Amino acid sequence: MGTTLINGQWSDPGGHRDVRNPADGSVVGWVGYGGRAEATAAADAAAAAFPAWADTPARARADILSRAADLIRDRAEQIGPLLAKEAGKRLPEGIGELKFSAEYFQWFAEEARRPAGSVHPNEAGDRRHLSIRRPAGVVASLTPWNFPCSIQARKLAPALAAGCTVVARVSDKAPLAATEMIRCLQDAGLPPGVLNLVHGPAAEVTDAYLAHPAVRVVSFTGSTEVGRSIMAKASERVVRPLLELGGNAPFIVFEDADLDAAVEGAMLAKFRNTGQSCIGANRFLVHADVQQEFAGKLAAAVNAMSLGDGTADPVPDLGPCIDEARVRAVRSLVDEALAAGAKKITKDFALPGAAFAEPAILVDVPAHAGLAREEVFGPAAGIFSFRTEAEALALANSTEMGLAAYFYTRDQSRVWRIAEHLDNGIVGINNALPSVAFAPMGGTKQSGLGREGAAAGLEEFEEVRYLALGV
Repeated sequence: MGTTLINGQWSDPGGHRDVRNPADGSVVGWVGYGGRAEATAAADAAAAAFPAWADTPARARADILSRAADLIRDRAEQIGPLLAKEAGKRLPEGIGELKFSAEYFQWFAEEARRPAGSVHPNEAGDRRHLSIRRPAGVVASLTPWNFPCSIQARKLAPALAAGCTVVARVSDKAPLAATEMIRCLQDAGLPPGVLNLVHGPAAEVTDAYLAHPAVRVVSFTGSTEVGRSIMAKASERVVRPLLELGGNAPFIVFEDADLDAAVEGAMLAKFRNTGQSCIGANRFLVHADVQQEFAGKLAAAVNAMSLGDGTADPVPDLGPCIDEARVRAVRSLVDEALAAGAKKITKDFALPGAAFAEPAILVDVPAHAGLAREEVFGPAAGIFSFRTEAEALALANSTEMGLAAYFYTRDQSRVWRIAEHLDNGIVGINNALPSVAFAPMGGTKQSGLGREGAAAGLEEFEEVRYLALGV
């Protein structure tokens, strides 16, 4: 059926690239692998399709997105296992991601039909002033491997709802399920050229997209380092950058917290997707009065985890990392901390394969160690103590990242004090799963620009046009 989509046609130009299951190295599938020529052709198709799609009534665009949401939900049990295999996810997480992706298309189908614009008070009887919103143009949507469907959905849904056309690229490491999700959009009735997909070398495809004169917005999720590079290239043509970048999320536990609820939240926030999440808990900051109790409960929960292929029966608690390079990176941070005097309070695990990283919780981690400062992006973390709210905030805000943060407390006054002073774009309060389609998601500082989801996410793909009328 083809894996490259250009101007409504599926094909496999260029080379052939296998996709492997990180749990055992087996081949899951393959994609056709193109490059600059295919990316340019895709952008040409998107440019040609833009005028008609921009002028398509919002109701008609909404109907297509709503049908796409239905198709994604209907096919989640088919596509979800494919996602679990290629990305190393647990099967429930793979199926759940597809269902969550459908929520974005459903929500933005509804949002597309809401009024966009405003009428301003006039200051003279013979003039009227109003603003309308128009689609920005062609959007380049560039997404990573850790949540390849839901992150792509979070970009495609508002861009298409706004009336933009799109050229997309998904990560080489997990491209199969996202390709099938895009097939759902085509099957829902998108006109040719409105959505295009090219697999190929990241830098080559991205450069071709950004160089194309019709591309007006680039939406990227990935590392801060790559985000800076994309922002620099986008500046050459004044392409609007929408960036969700790296994180270093603190998970704060105050002395009055429900510790059982905090441990349950910590397990979700840290180990979901094997710790490979930009908004995943990265550092546990625990009040000194409850640190020992919290650490004991958390270590016991980690020690009870099972490891294995996420598609096995029964489903394990923790799957593999995306590849062996990620395992080495996580292990390096843990080993450095241990060599500097930290102590591991969790057991040694028997690892079922080379792409599996040992889940590990450490205490007494020196402040200079990488585990205390860097994004781990894997199933390991340190526990650090504090005494006062001011100290907790200082520790939480001490990194250059500001994507997500979590804290647990039963003091409602503290909820406001801490939430208002955490320098993060997303804050989970007694809640470890903050992501929803109807809320604005994004970071501060070096964690990015712009917001995805909610009405703010739609506005990122629109231009405001001011009209001054003589009457």
